[in-house]
Amino acid sequence: MKKTLILLLAVCSISIAARAQTSLDDFGRIVLNTYLPEAMPLPAEAKNLLATKLSQITTNNGLGGSQVNPRFIITASVNVGTKDIIAGPPQLIAQNVDITLFVGDALSNTKFASTTLSIKGVGTNENKAFIDAFKTLNPKNKDIASFLDEGKNKIIAYYASQCEIICTQAKALATQYKFDEAIFNLMTVPEVCTTCYTQTRALANTIFQQKAKAECAEKLKQAKVVWATEPNESGALKASEILQSIIPSDECRQSMLKLATEIKAKLKADQQKAFELAQQELSKRFSLEENRVKAQKEIALAHIAAQPKTITYNTIYWR
Repeated sequence: MKKTLILLLAVCSISIAARAQTSLDDFGRIVLNTYLPEAMPLPAEAKNLLATKLSQITTNNGLGGSQVNPRFIITASVNVGTKDIIAGPPQLIAQNVDITLFVGDALSNTKFASTTLSIKGVGTNENKAFIDAFKTLNPKNKDIASFLDEGKNKIIAYYASQCEIICTQAKALATQYKFDEAIFNLMTVPEVCTTCYTQTRALANTIFQQKAKAECAEKLKQAKVVWATEPNESGALKASEILQSIIPSDECRQSMLKLATEIKAKLKADQQKAFELAQQELSKRFSLEENRVKAQKEIALAHIAAQPKTITYNTIYWR
């Protein structure tokens, strides 16, 4: 008896909340996100095991564990070649299964690489037969490693061909004051894409400075309004909180210092000290290149956190 399970990735949303937490170190590396569609016709337990195996495969090959860039995925289709009933007791189901692994860009509907593995499974029911088969998937399989290398090289080629577009789109976002989104898009370029990585990091730093300048001017205006409305200790505390949240910018540094001097006069001695320490720490934080890069990564992380906890993929039909 033959039964075909064809992977059909329909337009749908998948939760990313349960995935591994993204960290600062995830930026600058290629990441493959495990994805199996909700409508995939597999028993729930077998499907969960398959997803776990895919995650093990990417993790073992240094490509897993993050949602820093959700567009690149590893997924699978399952084809049952033969299904035999073995008389019992207990009655058993034996299945010969071809599983095809795919690496691709799920947002542009592009398949980068694929490989097919033939596996067998036996169980007292269909679910257990699938589980028995999926257990034999070895993350260190040479064919799997070669398949992932091919997918990785295709992703590198993607960034090489799309780098100018990525930079142009980031500049356009910056002109719309969408600085965080622009920085996020630039920070997702992997370090192995040397030329594009260098180009996008330089642009990210430029846009970061634009963000600092724009936000400094806006927050300084807010602090001045608060201080003008309440030129007393209460207003000084409120205005100082705003000033402490400003990324220092050369363009408004003098205005900040002037307002800070006025505000400190209304603060108590211990409050003045805390205010000065906070301002010094903020300036120190953004004074070195490595600190600015860290800040840009933090902006990108905040952008991820602010997004809906689902991602919608285009219709994909890979066989």
